[in-house]
Amino acid sequence: MSLYSQRGVSAQKEEVHKATEKLDKGLYPFAFCKIYPDYLTGDDNWVNLMHADGAGTKSILAYLYWKETGDISVWKGIAQDAIVMNLDDLLCVGIHDNLLFSSTIDRNKKLIPGEVLEVIINGTQEFFDELKQFGVNIHFLGGETADVGDVVRTIAVNGTMTARWPKQKLVTNDKIQPGDVIVGFASYGQTVYETAYNSGIGSNGLTSARHDVLGKYYAQQFKESYENALSDEVVYIGPHRMTDTVDGYAVGQLLLSPTRTYAPLLKQLFDHHFDAIHGLIHCSGGGQTKCMKYLPGNFRIVKDNLFEPPVIFRIIQQASGSDLREMYQVFNMGHRLEIFTPEASAAAMIQTAATLGMEAKIVGRVEAGSKKELILKTAGEEIIY
Repeated sequence: MSLYSQRGVSAQKEEVHKATEKLDKGLYPFAFCKIYPDYLTGDDNWVNLMHADGAGTKSILAYLYWKETGDISVWKGIAQDAIVMNLDDLLCVGIHDNLLFSSTIDRNKKLIPGEVLEVIINGTQEFFDELKQFGVNIHFLGGETADVGDVVRTIAVNGTMTARWPKQKLVTNDKIQPGDVIVGFASYGQTVYETAYNSGIGSNGLTSARHDVLGKYYAQQFKESYENALSDEVVYIGPHRMTDTVDGYAVGQLLLSPTRTYAPLLKQLFDHHFDAIHGLIHCSGGGQTKCMKYLPGNFRIVKDNLFEPPVIFRIIQQASGSDLREMYQVFNMGHRLEIFTPEASAAAMIQTAATLGMEAKIVGRVEAGSKKELILKTAGEEIIY
């Protein structure tokens, strides 16, 4: 059993998928988000979507960093994480404007004061204001903030995003076909709309990253930061403190880099290259295997030109001893967005990313196959899923 499983989490969410397998798949079963008819007005030319997600256990890392350094501004990144994990999923079905967002925050009031709530709530609006400059309009409708110390140890920051959208402007992944190439867009670096280097970590796999990278000091000083029923052998078993420096960056800052949104990029691509976008995948939970769930046929996906994993993933792998198979199944490893498109359209998309300071390249291709299969070729290894 992997360390990931021993900590009570799953990269593939098998039990969640089993619990929801009998639910309606929506109008387009291969689309990245569930899409329903326009129940609000009954217009057959429009659809409704509602999506819920959050920052996950990344909020615990923010708690540790804040307690250790006193830097309360770190909580603004958690606000962004909760938004982007919703927004970038909806972007993958083509939705990029006039979205509604409602925040859900559960806190242990004994440990999380009102000042933290203020940073998160104000940070939410500030992030929406930043996106508006790129033509992405999200309306903050408030939400629920509850003091539930009996339920949460520290704080859980989540949200729900809703949209009404025209059918003819949807990306449903049904157009993915053999001959398409896969353009990957880097999750790390610093774009023109970011104020600092982004490690690329996103908001997935943070339970693994936290316990594998950080040391026993945190288990001893902050027992509220983990499930105390876990074996000591899987709790904070790493070599680092938050303030340790690797390649010029503090480990805590690398772990807490706000999840990059691809909204400014996709707004431009939807405006100028919509018809060339055959499929969109947000490489979140499930990492580089995420695409397998949304293929509209029995295709062989080959990714043989992946990004060199940025420093945060090297730190995690060295600390955990995980093999590449698990790393690529848990983390994005360098790109968190991929577009399936005809090869002739790839260069223009890559150039659009470059104007925003974002690296992009063709990372793979779609081939005909007798079953759904993914082959990763990286670091001299071939990994088959």
